[in-house]
Amino acid sequence: MVIGAGISGINASYRIKEAFPGLSYTILEARNELGGTWSQFQYPGIRSDSDLHTFGFPWDPWTEERPIADGPSILSYLKAVAAKHGIAEHIEYDHRVTKVEWTSQEQRWTIDVMVNGMEKEKTYSALFIFMGTGLFDYEEGQSSPIPGIENFEGTVVHPQFWPADLEFDDKKTVIVGSGATAITLLPSLVDRAAAVTMLQRSPTYLYTTPEHDPVDGLIRRLCPTRWVYKALRWKYILGFLLFFKFSTYFPNAAKKFLRQSIESQLPANVPFDPHFVPSYNPWEQRLCVTPQGDFFASLRTGKADIVTDHIDTVDRAGIVLKSGCRLDTDMIVTATGLKMLLFGKIEILVDGEPVDYPDKFAWKGAALQDVPNFFFAFGYTNASWTLGADTSTMLFLRVVREMDRRGVRCVVPMLQDPGFVKEVPWLNLSSNYVVRAAKEKRLPKGGDTAPWKPRSSYIQDYLPLVPGRLRI
Repeated sequence: MVIGAGISGINASYRIKEAFPGLSYTILEARNELGGTWSQFQYPGIRSDSDLHTFGFPWDPWTEERPIADGPSILSYLKAVAAKHGIAEHIEYDHRVTKVEWTSQEQRWTIDVMVNGMEKEKTYSALFIFMGTGLFDYEEGQSSPIPGIENFEGTVVHPQFWPADLEFDDKKTVIVGSGATAITLLPSLVDRAAAVTMLQRSPTYLYTTPEHDPVDGLIRRLCPTRWVYKALRWKYILGFLLFFKFSTYFPNAAKKFLRQSIESQLPANVPFDPHFVPSYNPWEQRLCVTPQGDFFASLRTGKADIVTDHIDTVDRAGIVLKSGCRLDTDMIVTATGLKMLLFGKIEILVDGEPVDYPDKFAWKGAALQDVPNFFFAFGYTNASWTLGADTSTMLFLRVVREMDRRGVRCVVPMLQDPGFVKEVPWLNLSSNYVVRAAKEKRLPKGGDTAPWKPRSSYIQDYLPLVPGRLRI
C-alpha cells in the first residue's frame, strides 16, 4: 500500500511496478487530485527550489530546458507521467488514511480510510506500507505569533492557504518572512501590487541561476539523445554536491562568492549589509534560489523593497517595527514557514500498541525502529527531495527482494543494544521550522552509527543499492 499520490508516491509506484510486475499495489490519496504540494499550494509564483533534472523522475525525465519550473508546470508533468505509465489508474482519490495497524498473528497491515469525508470508514489490508505523505502539515501552517495582527483591518493571508480569488492589484503589500516562499512571492506580486516590502528578522543566502547554462547547452549538443537527460541529471547532482562541500569546508570563500553575485545585482538604494548578511554559514540552512535573479530585478524596479527589523506590533493600518519605523500596508502575507509533519496525522499501531515515532530511531532514513514492513520516503537537506525519495524506495524494494530470497514475510528494524547508539539530530539544518519540529517531537531520532545515521549524501546511498545483495 502506497499512501500519498505526490511525487514520492508516484515514484514509489513506478519503482514497485518495475521491480515486481506481478505485485499489486494501491495508492491512497486524501485529496481529489494527485500532485501533493504542487496541487494544493496556489500562491503566486510557486515553483521548485531544486532543479527539475534532479527533482524530476530519472525514469521519465524533465525534458524542458529551464531547470527551475513553476508549480502548474510541475503538476502537469506529474499528471502526464502518472497517466503515461498507468500509475493514475491505481490511485484512490478522497481516501484519507486515519489509522494503520500491524497484526503479528496475521502478518499484515490493516488500513482504515475515511472516504469523501464520510464518517463511515473503509478498510484495506496490505503486507507492506510505503509512506509518501511528504514533509509538511497540509492542514496547518507554521504558527509564528505576530503581536497585534488581530487589529489589522486589511487582508491577512498565509501562502499555504492562498485563496484563488484573492485580489491584490494596486495594494501595498508586506511579506513577513525571508525563506523560499517569500523570495518567490516578491517578484510574483510586484507587477500587480502598488508596492511590495519583504520584512525579515534575519537574512537568507540567495543563489542566482542563469537563464541559459552554457554547460547544459554543451551537453545537449554533444551527447547522444539517449544520454542527454542522464548527463544533465548527473551534472546537477555533482554540481550541487561540489558546491555543498565547498561551502562546508570553505565557508568564508562561499560567503564571498555569494556576496559578489548579490552585490552585482542590487540597486544602489538597497545595501548589502544588513539585508543579505545571515548569521550562519551557507548550507546550515537551505539556500534560496532566484531564477535569472528575478528577486533582484524586482528590487531594481523601485516598487519592491526589503526591510530587516523586528515587529513590535500590528495596528489597524500597518506594522510598527522595533526600530520605531512603521510600514503602512493594505495586505500582510505571513510567509513564516511550513509546519513539518511526517506521516500526516495517521495513527500507527503495532499489535494494538500505539507507535510514537519521535521516540523511534530511523533505520537508513527509510524505516522505523520496531515497526514491521513499514517504509517511508524522505529527501535530502542539501539536494532535491526526489533524490532522497528514490533511494528510500530503492532500499525498500531491495529489502523486499531479500525477503523473497530468504522466504520471509516480515522485516523489523531492531536496536538490540540501545546503549550502543547515541541520539543525534535527524536533520542537519538550523532552520527555524526544523528546530521547532525537533523540539516539539515531530521527527524520528537519528543515531551516531550505521544503520541509524541520518542520510546526507545521494551518492553514498545510491551506489550500494546498485550491485550485490543487501545485508540485513
